Formats: sequence, C-alpha cells, structure tokens
Amino acid sequence: MIAIIGGGKMGEALLAGLLATGYEPNQVLVTEPDSERAAELRERYQVAAVPLAESARRAATLVLAIKPQDMVELLDELSGDLGSDTLVISIAAGITTSLLEKHLSGEVAVVRAMPNTPALVSRGMTAVSGGAHTGEAQLDHAESLLRAVGDVVRVPERHMDTVTAISGSGPAYFYFIAETMIEAGVAMGMTRDAAKKLVTQTISGAAAMLGDAAAHPVVLREAVTSPGGTTAAAVRELERHGVRTAFTDAIEAARERSRQLSEG
Repeated sequence: MIAIIGGGKMGEALLAGLLATGYEPNQVLVTEPDSERAAELRERYQVAAVPLAESARRAATLVLAIKPQDMVELLDELSGDLGSDTLVISIAAGITTSLLEKHLSGEVAVVRAMPNTPALVSRGMTAVSGGAHTGEAQLDHAESLLRAVGDVVRVPERHMDTVTAISGSGPAYFYFIAETMIEAGVAMGMTRDAAKKLVTQTISGAAAMLGDAAAHPVVLREAVTSPGGTTAAAVRELERHGVRTAFTDAIEAARERSRQLSEG
C-alpha cells in the first residue's frame, strides 16, 4: 500500500501517474487535510482519503508531498505510527534525509526526492538520494514509483542543491527564454499566437533532439550554425552580452539559495 500525504498539484500528479502505470485505486491512499480537496480526489480517482495516522499504519510506503515549512510538525505526528519496515519518501524542497531521520523514531528508511514541475504532465525529472538506513531495494522502489511522473536519476545527497538549481528551477529558465523569444517576435510584427507556437515547438523539438542524440549539445548547436549565417550572428550577440556567464552565475545563485533553505 502506498500513501500520498498531501493532495496538492504534485501529490495529485503522482497519484494520477501511479494509477496510469498500473496501480489500482485500492493500492493507494491519500491524506489531505482540506476536506473539500480530499473529497475531490476521492471522487476523481476512486481512492480512499484517510487521516494521517491511518495512512501511516496501513501503508508500506509514504510519499510526503507537503510544503517544507510543514514538514517537522508532520514528521513528529507521524513518528509513533510508522512500522519498522516503512519507507518514507519526501518530495519537499530542501528537506534533508538527516532531518527526516531526526524526527522519525527508530531506523526508518527515508528517501529525499527533488522533482520538477513537468511532473504535472508526466515529463518530470526527479533526483533521489537515500538516507543512512535506506538500502538498494528501497531506493529502487522509490525510483520505480517516481517514474510514474517522468525520469529519475540517483545522486549523492551532497549534489541535491545543484539538482535543485539545474532541474528543480530549470523549467523557469526555459520559460524565461520562451517569454523573451515570443516578445521579440511580437516586437518584430508577428502575432503573439504565431510567435508562441513557433517558440514552443522549437523548444520541444530541440529538447527531443537533445534527448535522442548521442551528440554533445555543442555538436547539435554547430549543426545549426552555418558560417557567416543568421545563427552565427545571433550566437555572437549572445556571447557578446555574456549570456553563458549569466546562466552559470544564475545556477550558482540558485544552488546557494537551496543550501540556505536546507540549513534552515
């Protein structure tokens, strides 16, 4: 039995993903304090919406999909109800495995996961790290569950702040680029709808090529860049304005902020 604690957007995305990949409604529980939201999820997915203590007693795996600021209170409430073999997976940003273990009694197996928002359309990227009492089989199980909303990679926990900066915050970087490209098209006389369609499909197609190709991104970029052509002129301007350095600095800033949040 799997219990999803928190029925927000990410919790619902995982719930829908699990059901779409073969889990039956009677294999999944949901705990959501908002009674209207709990009723909505129960009606939409035909799953049982139960109190926290019942989820903790019945489920072998708990996925904590709540806000980071609510985590300590929830862990303290959960602690006495967990079985010795329970696996706890947290998808709350900045919550370390050591914090999870500190507030859960006994040697509970915990997994820290960092998904991103494309999980809402089953195209997410999630990184996972295991705690001190977490074995390979439990990490494998966590990865299997999280693949319901996209791809998964296992990393040492010391890299989780970098993961947050690259893939956790990453969608915003691409939305920023898309916004800029669309506005440039509009400024040059295109309709907003046409510019958005061009930009959206271009980003989607480029991402597909990057995912499918064995070639390095530099090789793919050079394949588009004819000597003396339009792309070469554009890339020259990007380099002149220090866009590469700005992106690197932005990612480093996001990593540092993630570290600050992790440290409380």
